[in-house]
Amino acid sequence: MIEATEQEILKMAWEGQAFALYVYTPLCGTCHAARRMLEVCEHLLPSGILYEANITQIQSLVQQYQIRSVPAVLLFSGAKELPKSIYRMESVEHLLSQIRRVII
Repeated sequence: MIEATEQEILKMAWEGQAFALYVYTPLCGTCHAARRMLEVCEHLLPSGILYEANITQIQSLVQQYQIRSVPAVLLFSGAKELPKSIYRMESVEHLLSQIRRVII
């Protein structure tokens, strides 16, 4: 996954790019499990789709995109609307299907 800054995320969203943003905090055990699942997904998706950001580094986006908790995966479809949010990381298959449904 590619670490993205707040400005990079806003730029990609403004340009209408389709991408998935994994939002985490470093000391979160559930976040580490979600990261492992997303790393598997990353091998099954085109490159340059999965990004990540530490929630403490994107505070204005937390409010703008209404992020309620971590881990979270925000799916930006390329449309100028709020991204779809995933908070339950059920399985690799579930994450992969959700990402493919919105992004690809």
